Amino acid sequence: MFHFATHLQLQIKVDKDGNIQESKFKTFGCGSAIASSSVATEWVKGKHVDEVLSIKNTDIAAHLKLPPVKLHCSMLAEDAIRAAVNDWKAKRDAKKEQVA
Repeated sequence: MFHFATHLQLQIKVDKDGNIQESKFKTFGCGSAIASSSVATEWVKGKHVDEVLSIKNTDIAAHLKLPPVKLHCSMLAEDAIRAAVNDWKAKRDAKKEQVA
């Protein structure tokens, strides 16, 4: 049995209105994981942080025509989007608490 570890990190730069200005990714994994990461970064640019939470792994998989055996790659991309937004919101809220 083989186990393949895939690591996907997504970074976003968000303006004061909550719009994603920049996005970058770092992925260690197969070509499908890299492609899913790339699509995720392109799809989040220019969108509001709440809007990108509607991006689903099935949308990414359909766009890339991923075979069923590679669906986990698109799931990682969806999870990375959510993690990046949640991280940004946590940091934003922490800054608000410091100011208050």
